[in-house]
This record gives sequence, C-alpha cells and structure tokens, in this order.
Amino acid sequence: MAKTVIDDELLSQIELLQMLVKNNVAGMFGGNHKSKTYGSSCEFADYREYTPGDDITKIDWNAYARFEKLYTKLFLDERQMHTRIYVDASNSMGFGKGKKDEQALKIAAAFAYLSVCEMDKVSVYTVQNKQLNAVISGMLGKEAFISSINALNEVTFSGDSYISEAIVPSTVGYGDGMSIIISDFLTDNDYESAIDHLASKKRHVLCVQVLSKEELHPKARGKMHFFDSEDNSKYYRKNITREIAQAYKKAVEYATGRIRDYCAARGADYLLVGAEDPVGKLFFERLTDEGVLK
Repeated sequence: MAKTVIDDELLSQIELLQMLVKNNVAGMFGGNHKSKTYGSSCEFADYREYTPGDDITKIDWNAYARFEKLYTKLFLDERQMHTRIYVDASNSMGFGKGKKDEQALKIAAAFAYLSVCEMDKVSVYTVQNKQLNAVISGMLGKEAFISSINALNEVTFSGDSYISEAIVPSTVGYGDGMSIIISDFLTDNDYESAIDHLASKKRHVLCVQVLSKEELHPKARGKMHFFDSEDNSKYYRKNITREIAQAYKKAVEYATGRIRDYCAARGADYLLVGAEDPVGKLFFERLTDEGVLK
C-alpha cells in the first residue's frame, strides 16, 4: 500500500487555502463560465424574432405588446468546466529526500479542491509508462471530494513516463476547462506533443515542475555511484569535481528552461516547485507572483 499523503491535516490546509484565495481562484476555475453561445442559464443576453419550433416559454410578451411581433429571449450558456489533472507517476518522482511524489499528490489534491469549490468537475489521472490511468473520474462537489480524494493515497510510483503518448490519445473536451500536468519533466521523452494537443483543444494548460532540493542544489562531491532512478540496472561511477557540478547545474537550467519556454510559446502557464515547499506557500505566494492566479 502506498504512503498516506492525503490526510485530515492536509485537507484542513486545503480548505483554508480555498477561503483565502477564493477571489483569485474564480478567474482560474469557476463552474459558471459564460460562453458566447446561447443556452438555458438565467442571465439574459439578447432577443431574436420568434420562429416556429422555439420554446414558447421564452417569448417576451411585453415586447409583443410594444412591437406586435413575437420575440424570444436568449440567455448565456453556462458551461460547467472539467479540470483534468495528470500526475507523472514514474519512478523518478520518488527521487530525493524531498519526496517529489508526495508533493505532486498534494498539489493535485489542492487543485482538485479549489476546482470543485468553483463547481467544476475534476478528473485525476496518473501517467505511468505509456498508460493514462484514471484515479478519480468526474468528481463534482465537496462531498464527492471528501469521499474520493483518498484514492490518491493508493497511487504508486514506478517505471518510466511517456507523457505525450499517454495523454494525446485520450479524450478531452474542447475549451471546457483546465489541464494540469504535474511532473519533474526530467526526461528526454516527448512531452511537448501533449501540451500542443491540449492547447489545440483550447484548454487552459498549466505545467507544474516538481524538483527536489538535491536536484536543484546538489552538494555531491568526490567519487560517487549514480543510478538511473527509473532503471536501477543502469549506473555509473564518477568523480564529482567542481567542473562536473557546474555542468550539472547547466543541465538542470536547460531542463527547466526547456519546459518553461515551451509553455510560454504555447500560451500555457508554468510553475517550478520545490519538493520541500509548503503547499500553502505555493498557493499564497507563488501562483499569484507568477501570474497563474490573477
């Protein structure tokens, strides 16, 4: 059984988050999203002349009395959004003492709660190898959140992750909400196609890159054995000099710059998160500072 990451203490923190960032959250989520199409909400939009087959209950009789013509009222369509959260469940997410895997699940839970509070549906998936696995599907409302969110505690992290090969074949609604990808993005595998796919569907895309302190600021020196976090059979021995440490730093900068710049080019949001960062700090400060919450 996996670790218990989603507990009462975390849920209390998330509930407090929702109260404190409520005004900003509405701009990111919000179940009552007004579209430019007409529907059956209570918000009046316009009139048009009545044509046979129209709903007679929407005839404006006051307008008929004035103009002696039948007009029907048009109302803005209120679309319920669907937030889809994709968690990289590969073995590399378990690297480091900062527990990237736990941080990823906490962030997923926080976004899920903020979304259901704004009357959006929420689905949470894991990406493992080339598979997209539904952990929570179509969750709607706070009661459903409380009864369903503990499913994240059952997530196990193993194998590799092929984000694009898992997400691209999946079904997503056109322009009907937010897509959040949570990963360390430390891979040569293609993830750009997934961002392109979601952006082409007119979804609001947010990529959250989670890295441990060891990855961001390594202190390793001297002779070391290094193992591939996703394949322990692959390893090599290296004498870590100052030059190698600097080369590693540039490699990390390249990896973070790659995902950051790609998101910017596609109109997606990007956030770099430390595995040790408190979830509260992420939502109170980082999301607002980065312009994700407006």
